[in-house]
Amino acid sequence: MKNQENVKTVKNNYKSFFIKLASISIAIVIVVNLLFNLIFAERLEKIDKILMLDKSKIRSEFKHKLRSELSKGLEKDNMIAEDDKILLYKLYLKIKEEFKNLDKSKL
Repeated sequence: MKNQENVKTVKNNYKSFFIKLASISIAIVIVVNLLFNLIFAERLEKIDKILMLDKSKIRSEFKHKLRSELSKGLEKDNMIAEDDKILLYKLYLKIKEEFKNLDKSKL
């Protein structure tokens, strides 16, 4: 008799364990899904827009946005910050120096 009671107790413990395990698993899936949507959804939408440049509507929106940003930049007195100008100039000098040292026989 005690043996049968122990078996029933063990079965009840297993049943309780699996119910708790399933509940916790579902809760974890829901939390991960919510976090993913809150954190990454906006970034993924931007990446999708870039990847969908082959569609004409997306391409025209992108073209309009690019033109408006260029117009805003041209209206400013200084389009580039002073630090960026120095950096770009140094890059220009470095590239210019590399072109001087270019082996012209390979052209």
